[in-house]
Amino acid sequence: MIDEIDKKILNILQNNGRTTNADIAREINMAPSAVLERMRRLEAKKIIQKYSAIINPNEVGLGLAAFVMIKSDGPVVDLKTAKELSKISEVQEVHIVAGEDCFLVKVRVADTTALNDLLRNKFGKISMIHSTSTTIVLETVKESTKLAI
Repeated sequence: MIDEIDKKILNILQNNGRTTNADIAREINMAPSAVLERMRRLEAKKIIQKYSAIINPNEVGLGLAAFVMIKSDGPVVDLKTAKELSKISEVQEVHIVAGEDCFLVKVRVADTTALNDLLRNKFGKISMIHSTSTTIVLETVKESTKLAI
């Protein structure tokens, strides 16, 4: 699958996705062309899925995070409802879960008024949603997309 050099490259990129091939090469004592070849292979294998910026939600007016548990009237693995939820811009994550609920959805909005609007007017329009239960985040201690490789 991946070797120790790939792991080093991935960890460097997880810390800073803008690290250049030359900087990575210097850090792991390899030629830049070899690093570039490995990165292209990792991208082709979909191990590296994309590069993105992490934005402070408070600074762009989206300071309220919430988790919404959703029960659906559909089958146990209802991909149609999951895809409908995924289309909503305030939705950051959609997880199909085991247990009483069908989905765990992470959302980010400006405030409780926006959350109410999201639940009522966007989630409410998805016909297969039977019920929701929402937990509002008071403070985030850790939030990361980094994987322990």
